[in-house]
Amino acid sequence: MSQATKRKHVVKEVLGEHMVPSDHQQIVKVLRTPGNNLHEVETAQGQRFLVSMPSKYRKNIWIKRGDFLIVDPIEEGEKVKAEISFVLCKDHVRSLQKDGLWPEAFEVAEKHNNNRNSSRGVWFPQ
Repeated sequence: MSQATKRKHVVKEVLGEHMVPSDHQQIVKVLRTPGNNLHEVETAQGQRFLVSMPSKYRKNIWIKRGDFLIVDPIEEGEKVKAEISFVLCKDHVRSLQKDGLWPEAFEVAEKHNNNRNSSRGVWFPQ
């Protein structure tokens, strides 16, 4: 599969699906990106840890500070405690808020980010 075809499928998956986190998954907010496809995130309870980006998202989707993710926990991880399973765009966040599945701790932060920069969302490199 060519890089362009792979990118097309990954972008279609991220923008098209309505993802609801399962019981073992959690919604987190990206705090910073230290490199090597790792991102420091914070849960709604205030716990901070590193998550890894799976290879299907690398060079196809860029994740910025302030974005929201759904992650799967990794049992054997000491520093890296989860892996990204889904990147949430603004439409996904609105849908989860409407369904009552959005953590209350992130609602204040989300409103603050929307007031500061209304054009935020997932960015796809060309």
